[in-house]
Amino acid sequence: MASSYTTQITAQPADIDILGHVNNAVWVQWMEQVATEHWTHDADPAHVEAYVWVVTRHEIDYRGNVAEGETVTARTWIPDAPRGARFDRLIEFSGPDGKVKVTARSTWAIVDKSTGRILRVPPEVAANFVN
Repeated sequence: MASSYTTQITAQPADIDILGHVNNAVWVQWMEQVATEHWTHDADPAHVEAYVWVVTRHEIDYRGNVAEGETVTARTWIPDAPRGARFDRLIEFSGPDGKVKVTARSTWAIVDKSTGRILRVPPEVAANFVN
């Protein structure tokens, strides 16, 4: 069964840039945080122990700003089946007004923790995340 994951993040003073908005680098950190939370929340615990994911690409569209103290709702999901060792993850961040502020597509590769090597995504690992 495919899954999506939703959480909320509140912008802290350290997240804010000189223009008074969440810094672009912080959005990337939040993307990794949300992806990791989704993995640990929905994956089989044995898979969490055996594998780790690394980013190979981020594509981000900034559509609005978020200020200090504002809370965003982050939602992530896997839209398609894996391609070998990789799959794409979509993430949307909606502001307190409900409007999407940031959208992203990230490509992630699976690494076997015991060998440190990239491998094809095992079907049983993908099963909890894609249709």
